[in-house]
Amino acid sequence: MPQEPGAHAPPEPQHAPPTVPSPTSSGPAELGDLAALKALAQPRRQRVLEHLTLHGPATSATLARALGLNTGSTSYHLRELARYGFVEETDGEEGQSRSSPSQHRERWWRAVPGDRRFPPRSRQSPEMRHVMDELNHHAYAADLDLFERLQRESAEGDPWADAFPYSRGTIRLTLPELREFFEEYIALLNRYKRPESETPTDARTLLTRFLAFPVPPSLPAAAAAAAAAAAAALTADGDPEYHDPAAHRPAHNRREADPS
Repeated sequence: MPQEPGAHAPPEPQHAPPTVPSPTSSGPAELGDLAALKALAQPRRQRVLEHLTLHGPATSATLARALGLNTGSTSYHLRELARYGFVEETDGEEGQSRSSPSQHRERWWRAVPGDRRFPPRSRQSPEMRHVMDELNHHAYAADLDLFERLQRESAEGDPWADAFPYSRGTIRLTLPELREFFEEYIALLNRYKRPESETPTDARTLLTRFLAFPVPPSLPAAAAAAAAAAAAALTADGDPEYHDPAAHRPAHNRREADPS
């Protein structure tokens, strides 16, 4: 998926702490280097990368304060991320010049956007699979934590608290259809990507996450049916927290009925 430093695996027979997708002129780049994946999988580096993605350029001192680390630690993690092209030095906040008369010029860092894709699982070595599993575990745990924080901390009357959609559902696809579905999803995200200079002042950074996986063959049919029935029951109960695409209603937070 074209995205900023968080990478992802394409929907083949088996995007980085995933973040906001970004179009790229060079096309997708497979992130198959084990050392790079290990650098990305380190939990503190994922936090550094996430902060740069969500809040923009920062110094090691800024990151240290925000993440509860020391500047030596954040400087080290920034250098490791830069070694593999996940971050780079930049002009800093609000166009601040990198050429400073001070002998101790602050080094500003930004997350590097790009279309990074993990190799299909069938081409991953056992060690790479272990690294990927660790990377995904930490990344999705961080996503869930952010999502729950937003729900807890949303101010009363905040219109954004009623606006963000999310959904759960099922569809039946062949592998070629799944690949096509995935690329169409990426194309949709890129349609809404625009330069900062063209972004309205009331726009907010949105985290977009895509996860699709087949039902395990070992899952008993009765269990699958029970899960579908539970989802339908939650919809019938009027739970307002999931989007129902089958209902063709505005995308507020409604639970999605199982379309299969």
